[in-house]
Amino acid sequence: MNLIRREFLGLVGATALCPALSRISWAQGYPSRPVRIIVPVTPGGALESLTRLIGQWLSERLGQPFVIENRPGAGTNIGVEAVVRAPADGYTFLLASSPNAINATLYGNLNFNFIRDITPVASIVDTPLVMLVNPSFPANTVPEFIAYAMANPGKINMASPGNGTAPHLAGELFKMMAGVNMVQCRIAGARPRSPI
Repeated sequence: MNLIRREFLGLVGATALCPALSRISWAQGYPSRPVRIIVPVTPGGALESLTRLIGQWLSERLGQPFVIENRPGAGTNIGVEAVVRAPADGYTFLLASSPNAINATLYGNLNFNFIRDITPVASIVDTPLVMLVNPSFPANTVPEFIAYAMANPGKINMASPGNGTAPHLAGELFKMMAGVNMVQCRIAGARPRSPI
């Protein structure tokens, strides 16, 4: 497991830095000063923890600090805007996630265009979304679940952290594709996301 993690982090570091640098930057010995990685969420979550691991690994290998800066707020838009306004010199990165793409449809007055103003450099992690049911639920397979949902419209709850989150949108897509009617309910303790 440790070998796989080391290989993964090695690939992430190499992939994250190579495309972002020009031949001139290589000649100058990038990085020659600290690099900021902006995480547009509050500390303590999976995205922030992953970024701290990557930042530490990059710092150890490249000999410059990779400073992790949390810029939460407005559904990740505050952090994204900070990166958009930073100089395009390869010393400020954004750890983007699904809310960044979702926000383009939720917020009408963003001060940036995510597609135009942010350039992807590397994919760091894939996060699968899975469908889970209580073991006592009468369906054990997806086709059985769809058949049950069709026979019981509006009687099945679909949990998500809130409106506009990836699990919520995946559930809505499932409902559309399967032609079923489920009721979205927010997971207890999760904070709702709402457009400004």
